Amino acid sequence: MERYRILVKGIVKRDDRYLIVEKWYDDNIIEPYQWEFVDGEAEFGESPDAAVVRVVQEQTGLITVMDHVLYTWTFMIGSECNLGLAYLCLTDMDEDGVQLSEDLRDAKWISPEDFEEWINNSRMLEDLERAEIY
Repeated sequence: MERYRILVKGIVKRDDRYLIVEKWYDDNIIEPYQWEFVDGEAEFGESPDAAVVRVVQEQTGLITVMDHVLYTWTFMIGSECNLGLAYLCLTDMDEDGVQLSEDLRDAKWISPEDFEEWINNSRMLEDLERAEIY
């Protein structure tokens, strides 16, 4: 039986800065907490566009508007195909108004020039560069 999962990533922008969040990944790695953009999974029957807006609000309290898809990615886990869509999401809410869910440890607003300093995922950095975010 084929199984698909739709993942969404909200790259939240306010003015010229982007929101990154610190979340737990794995106790078995040197740095179990890592900086990333807000991400989650679409619910069954939910459009990815609606999912990214919902996920960002649930995890950060921010109201955003989905602008457009920046890039996509796929990977397999066993017989499950995972499709990811990274969206540029815009907000005009106050930068200090972020209210993190319990799953997240911290949040920062950074400029694109600082992506390499905070984000360890080289593949994501390449995707952001191709999307002309930095």
